[in-house]
Amino acid sequence: MTSIQDAKAPAGEVVLEAIGLTKHFPVRRRLRDLFSKEHDAVHAVDDVHLTLRRGQVVALVGESGSGKSTVARLLAQLYPRTGGDIQLHGTSTTVKGGGNFRRYAAQVQMIFQDPFASLNPVHTIRYHLTRALRIHHNAGDDLDTALAELLTRVSLTPPERYLDKFPHELSGGQRQRVAIARALGANPEALLADEPVSMLDVSIRLGVLNLLRDLKERLNLAILYITHDIASARYFADETLVMYAGRMVEGGDSETVTQTPAHPYTRLLIDSAPDPDRLTGDLNPLDEDRGNGEPPSLIRPPSGCRFHPRCPAAMARCSTDLPVRLEIGDAPGHWAACWLYDKAGAQ
Repeated sequence: MTSIQDAKAPAGEVVLEAIGLTKHFPVRRRLRDLFSKEHDAVHAVDDVHLTLRRGQVVALVGESGSGKSTVARLLAQLYPRTGGDIQLHGTSTTVKGGGNFRRYAAQVQMIFQDPFASLNPVHTIRYHLTRALRIHHNAGDDLDTALAELLTRVSLTPPERYLDKFPHELSGGQRQRVAIARALGANPEALLADEPVSMLDVSIRLGVLNLLRDLKERLNLAILYITHDIASARYFADETLVMYAGRMVEGGDSETVTQTPAHPYTRLLIDSAPDPDRLTGDLNPLDEDRGNGEPPSLIRPPSGCRFHPRCPAAMARCSTDLPVRLEIGDAPGHWAACWLYDKAGAQ
């Protein structure tokens, strides 16, 4: 198996970029609506911009239903996009299966949330990894050596102990490591990790995150890390983007976003995370009243800022005007889509 590192360019080079990425899922029409001119759709993702660079991790954070996994599937080209662009090495890319998809997948691989569901239970680990190596022509002259190298990379040693086992014979953490090894069999440049530790025991989550961090550094990979746990984003990611109801609401380096959050929704996420230092009964204003509301319907999302029905700081314009990205404070690259930071409008 050839070395991924040999083919890599310097860290920081843009590998994959989403520009105005949009996905609307049409809703099946009921019989009584067949002759209506209105066509409902779920606005799952609207106008998403993100950039994945070599040797860096971007975390995409938000509650369930915010559109995070849809973004990953769009970047993996598992879903056709409604609008926007996906650029691989600066070139607009659209694939619809066959050889084009195989060539794209050789550079952009996805790690799914549930390793048991993503591995075929009737096949051995040897089969899964061999198939990945052969599809992407990375088996080389010695298949056994290539298989051993893959398992060693994900710290499943000795390799012969795992090759002839079935997925159900492994623990959750071991299955996820196999799924990561299968993705590495393509020699990718970008990994899309869709909540890769959320279905694992708490005691082994850190080990899998450390593995991904080690792979990022040794193989110079670009990684998109999707999670609802903003605390792990601070630990693992270089940049954090916060998503709510299909739209990006805040972004910047992970330390800044998690330690000095600007958007009310980001503060809500952080305050809702367990904190042993927080006194029982000590409530943040975001925990009261509107902060506890339900996410909006994405079939008919609210006008203006989609968070305004839940936001304790909502102003009149929040319900009518879609907020733009506004620079926050002195931290370079820190922004929030929130009218609270519109200095021009406040004058």
